[in-house]
Amino acid sequence: MDGTAIILTHGQLSTLYGKTAHGLLRGTDRYKILGVVDGHHAGRDAGEVMDGRPRGVPVFATLGEALTVLDDPPDYCVLGCATCGGRLPPDLRALILEAIEAGMSMVNGLHQTLESDPEIAAAARRKGVRLIDVRKPPAYNDLHFWTGEILKVRTPRIAVLGTDCGLGKRTTARMLVAAANRAGIRSEMIWTGQTGWMQGSRFGFMLDAIPNDFVSGEMEHALLSCIREVDPDLIVMEGQSTLRNPSGPCGSEYILSGGARGVILQHAPGRKYFEALEELHFPIYPIESEVELLRAFGARTLAVTLNGQNLSPEELIDAQKRLADQLRLPVVRPLEEGVDSLLPVVRAYMAEERAR
Repeated sequence: MDGTAIILTHGQLSTLYGKTAHGLLRGTDRYKILGVVDGHHAGRDAGEVMDGRPRGVPVFATLGEALTVLDDPPDYCVLGCATCGGRLPPDLRALILEAIEAGMSMVNGLHQTLESDPEIAAAARRKGVRLIDVRKPPAYNDLHFWTGEILKVRTPRIAVLGTDCGLGKRTTARMLVAAANRAGIRSEMIWTGQTGWMQGSRFGFMLDAIPNDFVSGEMEHALLSCIREVDPDLIVMEGQSTLRNPSGPCGSEYILSGGARGVILQHAPGRKYFEALEELHFPIYPIESEVELLRAFGARTLAVTLNGQNLSPEELIDAQKRLADQLRLPVVRPLEEGVDSLLPVVRAYMAEERAR
């Protein structure tokens, strides 16, 4: 664990755009979370705001209030929200400068780096604190090109992909790894986004910060590093975006370049249009066609996991039953019932992969 941290959510704690904060609140091995700064939800428990389950993490109205209430200043201040285009808005920039002046190192998952801001960089140097830009692209000489070596290894890989962005693919992947480890299946997760790194997962790469020519190679390198160093029974890969989202299609790399022949498919039956494309009325494709497309790529959908956005608990259960009948696959609600029921499917898939 690197130290204590406070999270800035810029009024987004209760929205999809607070998903980095949500991941850290659900569990991180890297930081001890002391609080969240979000003026819209001050005085409440951050977990209760997120999903109705208290986590013992207070929400403060301002950073100044947090520093007054907490016994010691946190070691780190984490940007826990996504912004349009990954840019740094002026009011959030002011909070960052305030945190630096208070002696906190900054952890930034936005595309816009803090070290590229002259005033922020100068303030950090003056205060002797770190600027950790998680999405800073690696140097060219540190990048890896795909070799095909990953296709020679027999370690079973499962990719947690989705029918849209912002569905909870990372959360499901992390939950599946935890459930498998509890059941005696030595498992590791390959993180592919900033929150996975912040949660302390050991192996991975920042997929959307890598030049396109090297995405497959970085994926292969992360997988091979995991296999060589840990030799797990199972690897679960955190998916990004979706195969057919026109604003950022992604997913075939996990199958074609990473050799994942099993897929857990995350889906939100209460959504009609792709996230952030609602004004264009760009509909999410039917889940049956997504299963067929994955099959065409050479992967089998092992199960479907559901995000309950826009649905009541009763509506989500009805959707679960309908999709299970329709797809003839296991369908689970991870946040509501966990993922332990997927372990028999996972074990069967692993046996098949080892027999290949």
